[in-house]
Amino acid sequence: MTPATARVPVAAPERLPLATHVGYGLGAVATGAYGTAPSLLLLFFMTDTLGVPASLGALGLFVVKAWDVAIDPVIGTISDRTRSRWGRRRPYLMTGAVLLGVSLSLLFAVPTTASPQARFAWVLGMFFVTSTTFSLYSVPYIAMPAEMTDDYHERTTLMSYRMAFMSVGVLVAGGLAPLVRDLAGGGRAGYAVMSLALGAICFTFMTISVVATRRVRFTEHVERPIGVRAQWALAWANRPLVALLLVFLVQMSAIGCVIAALPYYVTYVLERGGAVFSLGFVVLTVVSILAMPLWVRVSRRVGKAAGLALSLLLFAAAALAMLPLASDLPLLWFYSITAVMGVGFAGTQLFPFAMLPDVIDYDVAQSGLRREGVFSGVWMAAEGVGMALGGLAAGAVLDGTGFVESTTGTAAQPASALVGIRVAFAVVPPILLVLSAATLRASAAFTRPPAGRRR
Repeated sequence: MTPATARVPVAAPERLPLATHVGYGLGAVATGAYGTAPSLLLLFFMTDTLGVPASLGALGLFVVKAWDVAIDPVIGTISDRTRSRWGRRRPYLMTGAVLLGVSLSLLFAVPTTASPQARFAWVLGMFFVTSTTFSLYSVPYIAMPAEMTDDYHERTTLMSYRMAFMSVGVLVAGGLAPLVRDLAGGGRAGYAVMSLALGAICFTFMTISVVATRRVRFTEHVERPIGVRAQWALAWANRPLVALLLVFLVQMSAIGCVIAALPYYVTYVLERGGAVFSLGFVVLTVVSILAMPLWVRVSRRVGKAAGLALSLLLFAAAALAMLPLASDLPLLWFYSITAVMGVGFAGTQLFPFAMLPDVIDYDVAQSGLRREGVFSGVWMAAEGVGMALGGLAAGAVLDGTGFVESTTGTAAQPASALVGIRVAFAVVPPILLVLSAATLRASAAFTRPPAGRRR
């Protein structure tokens, strides 16, 4: 079969320099911030500021994220076929950075004169726009590591930088963004200021990463010997890809449920304000950053699949430990368990992204084609849908247990709703995480590095 691409070396050694690691990783500040902010704050914003029922809000967010299933693979395919002086990926990276910066600035800035229906429509409409523009950046961005280096362990190191910077982005969205909202007066006005700040931050770090990676190695499209449908058939014949996608989808559903339920857990179960919420995210992200080198060492010792399984089970145990906490217990318990969650979270984010380039190599060996963008598009769709499924599960549990929405954030909740919040935060996610680990264990696709890769 005729290869679809040819390598174009652009001064990138097998061992990537520190500047390349950092330059690529900086883009993850933006992907982490955007990936966290809607999942963490948008449902809570709708139920406690716009007065939208939890199940309706969660369903709306899920419908928008389901769009990723269609658009992400298309963007990946288009970037695979692009031929330009800047390579296949960088034109879309820059376009996505600009458009996301603008649209994210408007996501939480709901017009004050809008009716309840118009407010809900505004949020979903802007979320649709931000989701699409984010895909323009994130799909090519995730495709880049498979082009930047062929070394099995170097990819893990590269991903460790990405995940460390992604944790900074998570901190921005989960720790700093709520503080900005509160300092701006809270309510709809506070959320509008927060939205503007998030848009500016994402645009800045995306642009910096595009500039900093301008000299990395890339692949250039030469010809397409088979049709798109045939390419998809070959892609789904990639058993390691399908297995990893399933593991990742279930894992992200668990994480999406945790993130969506967290604001409710802190507000209504722990009966604490935004400061505790923000500090909890600081603990989670700082610990996850510090734990990243540990998971890199674990990977070199036992492999990526075993490391992922360990991190999934650790995260599940920590989430379950949150179940009995109550407002009368010292906050040290909450922060300590959150720190353990941070260690597990680091591994759950590092290993799947480090394994993705390996399954892409498997496809190259089988088909002779280089389709990093296609696989990255499917991957990002799985991430978005997984997070949305988790949010949908959290919203369904809240609505089913009688959660009361409001426009002031001060509605008294019945005892059943408090139980529902605990279940959404500390019961459903561990079940999904254990299921993800079991799925990984059942697959024989990741027992060893791809043939020819250095251990």
